[in-house]
Amino acid sequence: MTSTGLTFNVQRFSTEDGPGIRTTVFLKGCPLRCAWCHNPEGLSPRSELMWYDVRCIGARDCLSACPMDALELTPQGMRIDRDRCNACGACAQACPAGALEVIGQEWTPEALFAEVQKDAVFYGTSDGGVTFSGGEPMRQADFVQAAARLCHEASIHVALDTCGAAPWERYERVLPWVDLVLYDLKLLDTDRHREVTGVDNRLILENGRRIAAAGKPMWIRTPVIPGYTADEANIAAIGDFIAAELPTVQRWDLLAYTNLGQPKYHRLDRPYALEGTPLLTRAEMEALHAVATQRVPVAVWSGATRNTQHATRNT
Repeated sequence: MTSTGLTFNVQRFSTEDGPGIRTTVFLKGCPLRCAWCHNPEGLSPRSELMWYDVRCIGARDCLSACPMDALELTPQGMRIDRDRCNACGACAQACPAGALEVIGQEWTPEALFAEVQKDAVFYGTSDGGVTFSGGEPMRQADFVQAAARLCHEASIHVALDTCGAAPWERYERVLPWVDLVLYDLKLLDTDRHREVTGVDNRLILENGRRIAAAGKPMWIRTPVIPGYTADEANIAAIGDFIAAELPTVQRWDLLAYTNLGQPKYHRLDRPYALEGTPLLTRAEMEALHAVATQRVPVAVWSGATRNTQHATRNT
């Protein structure tokens, strides 16, 4: 029986998840619980209900449509009883304004391939392709393997964006169909990594070594988060590890903290640990970039900063 996959977004015309113009397939489920995660809708392996306050017109059709009696519209907004809600989608179908949305779409590998293939002309003209991301795509390794193989056999460039926290045998099955690995390295200190992500990083480091040993091109990605990863000692440690252990790295991205995911936490009734945290300054990012390039010359940085408030890229 063909496995199916559950996505929370299939983003077309992406330029941030590998080379060229890409379609990024965001899969649900992640073993990490990073305090700064900007895709909280990707953490759970199950479908979830989101309410968008800016769309709601107070029609209340959703309340009577919900078979689980899980919704209450109050003066403060929609209250969703997450223990009752099974994300069946009846409320979303009944809402005339689209204020309720089920996050989670199921695909067969063949259906997803047909969707991403629609933009094959853009992949060809830009040296782009398809990126499997998340969440953590290796939580759905059977599906990723099948979908990536279809892309590979159609000569579509395939990138895998992974945090590295999965059993090696899953990577062994998927890597033959992957052209590039985007690999997250957040913190080198094991205790600190466990403290802020909930997961030990020893498996992550070992999988990184194995991917490099397999000869796969890699782009390392480090989120630069105030109070968590944005210090020179951490960047230096990651840089030393890359230089010593990962010979296939073609690029190291320092990704400046973004608070654009904050509204999603509110829509999912979850606390946001970085509430009120300001963006980093350009000077701070450039200082960390200098530390990185001393060890890994292919390091670059990107993201919004407090000075410019617009996306910048330093190469």
